[in-house]
Amino acid sequence: MTSRTILIADDDSAIRTVLTQALTRAGFSVRATGMASALWRWISEGEGDVVVTDVILPDENAFDVIPRIKKHRPQLPVIVMSAQNTIMTAIRAAELGAYDYLPKPFDLNQLVQAVTRALDQSAKAPRTAVAGQGETLPIIGRSSAMQEIYRLIARLTQTDLTVTIIGESGTGKELVARALHDFSKRRKGPFVALNMAAIPRELIESELFGHEKGAFTGAASRVAGRFEQAEGGTLFLDEIGDMPLEAQTRLLRVLQQGEYTTVGGSTPIRTNVRIICATHRDLKRLINQGQFREDLYYRLNVVPLRLPPLRDRLEDVPDLVRHFLSRATAEGLPAKEFSQAALEKLVAYKWPGNIRELENLVKRLLAMEVQDIVSADAVERELEAHASIAQASNSNSLPQTLPEFMEQHLTAYFQSYGSALPPPGLYERILAEVEPPLLRASLAATHGNQLRAADLLGINRNTLRSKLRERNVIPVRGL
Repeated sequence: MTSRTILIADDDSAIRTVLTQALTRAGFSVRATGMASALWRWISEGEGDVVVTDVILPDENAFDVIPRIKKHRPQLPVIVMSAQNTIMTAIRAAELGAYDYLPKPFDLNQLVQAVTRALDQSAKAPRTAVAGQGETLPIIGRSSAMQEIYRLIARLTQTDLTVTIIGESGTGKELVARALHDFSKRRKGPFVALNMAAIPRELIESELFGHEKGAFTGAASRVAGRFEQAEGGTLFLDEIGDMPLEAQTRLLRVLQQGEYTTVGGSTPIRTNVRIICATHRDLKRLINQGQFREDLYYRLNVVPLRLPPLRDRLEDVPDLVRHFLSRATAEGLPAKEFSQAALEKLVAYKWPGNIRELENLVKRLLAMEVQDIVSADAVERELEAHASIAQASNSNSLPQTLPEFMEQHLTAYFQSYGSALPPPGLYERILAEVEPPLLRASLAATHGNQLRAADLLGINRNTLRSKLRERNVIPVRGL
């Protein structure tokens, strides 16, 4: 079998040598150069089966060469390498039709595998670059964890697939959703976001699908829902795990049939919207608890994208700090810098609140510190103060206070009987103490709506009514 030829372009001779050796050992023929002009000459003469090129070359940027390659030899796969490991580099490579993007440094086996895959399938169809896109970075970070995210985002911007973004609070899920929209073919359409946790459950269907005049009390006119507002663009459903089951059923129909009806309406409306959703919750656990539809899960989870918490990419903290400093200054806060020791303190912290916590800390320090350079001592004081507040707020949390209550209650209970054995029925007596305030709190939170209170507690309405009678809890408003 004839050996396939790989064309390499990189201005670093040591890198050219290492890549040539690795690909030669894998059974390929290799031609390597440090200049874009030589690479283009070989391509125009019909040489090469795969191109592996760095972005920055002495005589020309590879991103200027790729469009010519795609026009002259559209089936020739191009693999882009770069030490400028930002999301914009990955997206730009994908937009121009590069087969793959490899952030430096990378494993040589990774390169061999990418070249092999490129030879096994035809190159992607040519794409048109986005006119006027600047280098404002929507997502910050050069860590290896983020490089995988960038590569996945770059691929997904070229598709219309439904994406589920999974990550802890404060990791930047909406930023990723916006990047998937802003660099996709839908970028000229609207980006509409809806946070399920921020909308009363009884209003979610109206928010999503709109409602007709007279559909319910107070519906004085027809109102467009988020699907209608997002037509031709992207609908971002944040905290999808908080969507009530009845709304999940209607959303499933949209995903299956591509149409919906407004609340109070009867005419199906066709929709052309890309769905991106996000959650910090374990959807599979919600499925097991009967709180999330399994069929909807598989419709939404076409491509799962897991965002790493900040503690798993601490090397990105200095870049994030510089970004927040620049943005805060633009918003009117005093211009300051962080000392190297201060940055080291920040890198050593575990950031339970993730990126949002870091941004808030930077803003507080800019507003409160007098010195132009923020010191390590100032950072340590702020982190300690924040930890004290968090500890104080957690001291009243149920997981801590309930065991303390039980211990005190049981100690007093046993002491009251001295050496005699207490009578049986302790479990029921504890429930009699715990259930009434729980029932009252659930009814208060749902304004006396027993159906919603039962849903909140995870029990059916008949069970709730039975417990209300059993515990002598008076329903709010007699509902």
